[in-house]
Amino acid sequence: MGDDLVSVRLLVVSEQDAGRDLLRYGATLAPVPVEVIEAPTSRKACGILKHEPVDLVCLDAALGPEACAHLICHAKAARRPPFVAVLGTAADDEPEQADGLAAMPSSLDEARELMARLLRVRLPKRALVVDDSSTIRCVVRKILAVSQFRLEVTDVADGMTALKLAKDGHFNLVFLDCNMPGLDGLATLAELKRAPRGIDVVMMNPTEEPALVERARALGAAFLKKPFYPPDIDRVLRGFYGLRARGVAVPSISEGVRESAFA
Repeated sequence: MGDDLVSVRLLVVSEQDAGRDLLRYGATLAPVPVEVIEAPTSRKACGILKHEPVDLVCLDAALGPEACAHLICHAKAARRPPFVAVLGTAADDEPEQADGLAAMPSSLDEARELMARLLRVRLPKRALVVDDSSTIRCVVRKILAVSQFRLEVTDVADGMTALKLAKDGHFNLVFLDCNMPGLDGLATLAELKRAPRGIDVVMMNPTEEPALVERARALGAAFLKKPFYPPDIDRVLRGFYGLRARGVAVPSISEGVRESAFA
């Protein structure tokens, strides 16, 4: 896993002993030390968040919408807000402020995979913004700066420079303008996807042309229509991490998560 993450404090909130046990066992298999704190109720969890720093929260949706919303509110008010993942949600009862949604694991393998994904959320990632407009690059940088994900951002004005930096700089994520002079966005995307080390790419365009979106997605990229905002960025990044946003179906962990530079 590398990077600068040394250890993580994980708060597991569930009334079910079996659920807490499974998540705790999954955390013991993580590639970095994880201190697991357990709470059987949202009230106890709120008390922990008030007095102790926490990096991640696994919140069992079976506690109910009201209890989940109350706990999430407390987490957001913390001096250093943790990333809150709600597990096992149904579409009609998803807490609006959850940072991510995932299926509740039912086996040790699933718990291990979930823990690996959540730990990746706390790792800083290197992002490259590619756009011939300096104004757009500045705007995208500002949006990324307030993302719930930790991103170290570099920006360049053209596709050729982007390919050189991507080859030498070990970027995890590229925000790529579709319309650039010289090597355009789709051509740059095709070259990026040939790299031995996978790079996740988000294509950016002022219009959502069906043919363009289809070509970008066929090459393995996500798509954002300009202008976009921090929630749009976070929605895309949650997908890269194998999590989901509110209103999007939550797949079973056993279905697997595609390999990406975020892995």
